[in-house]
Amino acid sequence: MMRPLLALPLALLLGAATAVADDLAAEILHLQQRWAQVAYQQPPDGRAASFDALAADTHALAERYPNRAEPLIWEGVVRASEAGATGGLEALKLAKEARRLLLAAEKIDPTALDGDIYVTLGALYTQAPGWPVGFGDKQEAERYLKRALELHPDHIDPNYFYADWLLRRRRYADAIPYLERALGAPPRLGRPVADAGRRALVEEALARARRK
Repeated sequence: MMRPLLALPLALLLGAATAVADDLAAEILHLQQRWAQVAYQQPPDGRAASFDALAADTHALAERYPNRAEPLIWEGVVRASEAGATGGLEALKLAKEARRLLLAAEKIDPTALDGDIYVTLGALYTQAPGWPVGFGDKQEAERYLKRALELHPDHIDPNYFYADWLLRRRRYADAIPYLERALGAPPRLGRPVADAGRRALVEEALARARRK
């Protein structure tokens, strides 16, 4: 007669955990959609300020879920995007903050959000200036991007950013298969703006690679 009584609290706990996970997933998707609107639909002049506001909201979410990697990942993604929109010495400061957030997320769950940790770290190490000014490192960039590809070989972002790494090395022929795979990637649920924006960048890069 005791087993049903013991099972009830366990069922309630499992139900509560599922509800928390669902709530977090919904909030992350909302942040991802807002990011895409800023990145692909807003004029460049206002992007840095919009990314800064979005990062503040993402930070608040991270404080509400201190043991989850997802908010930290997206705070890192937004800060990295803000760095790209800002430029100058402030951009390097933002890039370093993005790296710190992503490395903190990696300690919690390195596979969260389809390998976004490694995609973004790879992009940061690709684009940041090298020593002694910054932390940019071609080998570290490649290591992170290959890790992202190992986790999700058919997703659009790992293929695009590894192709970008190859293009920066002038390895145009090597980049083409990754760009073609990026174009054939399945759509991401609830992220049509991000997919359309990324595909446009992929198509532009593919045309450039084929001209070389």
